[in-house]
Amino acid sequence: MFKVTPNPPNTDPASPCESLDSNKLNEAAERALNPGPHIMATPRKPSTMFIVNPELNTETLLVHACESLASANVMANDLVDHLEGTSRNALLGIAQVIMLGELVVNRALDQLDPTD
Repeated sequence: MFKVTPNPPNTDPASPCESLDSNKLNEAAERALNPGPHIMATPRKPSTMFIVNPELNTETLLVHACESLASANVMANDLVDHLEGTSRNALLGIAQVIMLGELVVNRALDQLDPTD
């Protein structure tokens, strides 16, 4: 039987790495590893599409958070009735986490001093 590939196989004697300039490689590596100050020169401006009014007091924010958590809890518990097996168990766990968050927000509301 005739072996098609020589032992060792013929290779091109010119390595592709020999043609690269080592200074250029070093500069590219430096840029990749140390991006420099120009990356963070412009501060990130957050989107104002969904913002919470910064003038709202803590009690108002907590009341809205409590109502949102209560609504999420009701939606999760309504959806549980349509599921079976592991999906149902996972959603019940999520509903429990929502309920615990609601309890924490309610406790925070109880501890707030009433504002005049």
